[in-house]
Amino acid sequence: MEQFPMIGNLPNILTLTRILLLPFFAASLIYGEHRLSLLLFIAASVTDLLDGFIARIRKQTTYFGSILDPVADKFFLITSFVLMSIYGSLPVWLAIIVISKDIIVVTGCIIIYLVTHNLKIEPSIWGKAASTCQFALIGFILLLNNINSETQIDTIYFLLTAAITAVAGVHYVYKGLKQNT
Repeated sequence: MEQFPMIGNLPNILTLTRILLLPFFAASLIYGEHRLSLLLFIAASVTDLLDGFIARIRKQTTYFGSILDPVADKFFLITSFVLMSIYGSLPVWLAIIVISKDIIVVTGCIIIYLVTHNLKIEPSIWGKAASTCQFALIGFILLLNNINSETQIDTIYFLLTAAITAVAGVHYVYKGLKQNT
């Protein structure tokens, strides 16, 4: 994997595009523009799917991209969970769990780096499962908002997302401790 920030390659441009979509997505949520929120969410999701796929196929993986992609995902997820909990689309306790997990993982990474001057970030199956559940839940809520559905999301989906997120957090803490002992 290349150590230099090759910003100009297509996968990194897609990731940067996702970050640039974030303020527009946030504004569309704040102003209740459901159709625009859904379209921007779909666009961001497509860039998320394509950036890693293209990077692997074209052998354009970079250190910069390996850091930027999960950061872009976290910004998008945290923004979504904060705003959707403020506007009542999902429970506040779920937003707290999602955000707390990310704060704990990032804090752990910073501590590991400060102590060891080395940090190896590898996504886990639990982390990917948590992100998938979180993105799916956001997408489903946006879809329901868009079709003016009176359907309520069953609590089981919130609990499932919370449980998988918590397991992912514990797993990352375990991996971090194991890596540096």
